[in-house]
Amino acid sequence: MLATRTHRWKSVALTTAAVLVGLTAPTLAATPAAATTTAYDSTYYKNAIGKTGTSLKSSLHTIISSQTKISYAAVWDALKVTDQDPNNSNNVILLYSGVSRAKSLNGGDVGDWNREHTWAKSHGDFGEVTGPGTDLHHLRPADVQVNSIRGNLDFDNGGSTVTNGGGSLVDSDSFQPRAADKGDVARMILYMAVRYEGDDGFADLEPDEKVNNGSTPFIGKLSVLKAWSEADPPSAFEEKRNQVIYDTYQHNRNPFIDHPEWVEAIW
Repeated sequence: MLATRTHRWKSVALTTAAVLVGLTAPTLAATPAAATTTAYDSTYYKNAIGKTGTSLKSSLHTIISSQTKISYAAVWDALKVTDQDPNNSNNVILLYSGVSRAKSLNGGDVGDWNREHTWAKSHGDFGEVTGPGTDLHHLRPADVQVNSIRGNLDFDNGGSTVTNGGGSLVDSDSFQPRAADKGDVARMILYMAVRYEGDDGFADLEPDEKVNNGSTPFIGKLSVLKAWSEADPPSAFEEKRNQVIYDTYQHNRNPFIDHPEWVEAIW
């Protein structure tokens, strides 16, 4: 069963007061995500509730590090379940392009889909090793050619249109997903930053404010990823995917899908 989500919307008292005294409230780039509650707050997340900053990040790291790992070969079949098209059980929905494509077309040829590491595997040099290289919370099916265009680029705004990319943009040092995938990408990147803290033999993965991070264990830009998470909140598809990974495969969750407000609480 999917976690029940409720929202406690923020007070508008300050805005109202400003209007009453004839002041103009400042224009904000984005309204912070509303606080949420889920069915897992009293169980799975109980040691994280009420915390912020490094304390919250540390608690979430401990929680989500309890994880069943799968092989890279097993990822093929897992993605056929986690990313199944809700309108066509024979297909998967591809990241970046949004295309619905036959599950059977997994491979490396033009017209196929393959396994996209949203946190590029060269950023921290973890390759396809069991662990960060096979973590379903950042692995998604993607068109072979679109995946190749993204390569190991960092994430930022702007660029030229990606052919068959669903509205995604690319330039020499960054990639911008289509609008419907911006929040997904941000939450996958931030999950990886909390899950992999350098205490399990893998690199300490962290978001930063740069592009061209190359083989260092960083991906940028954090400010852009935060804005994307605000602008594109978790969808029903993303929430169901999180649940399937938890129930069937890894038995851990992406906390930023359940609690998108934790992005701002940590960063």
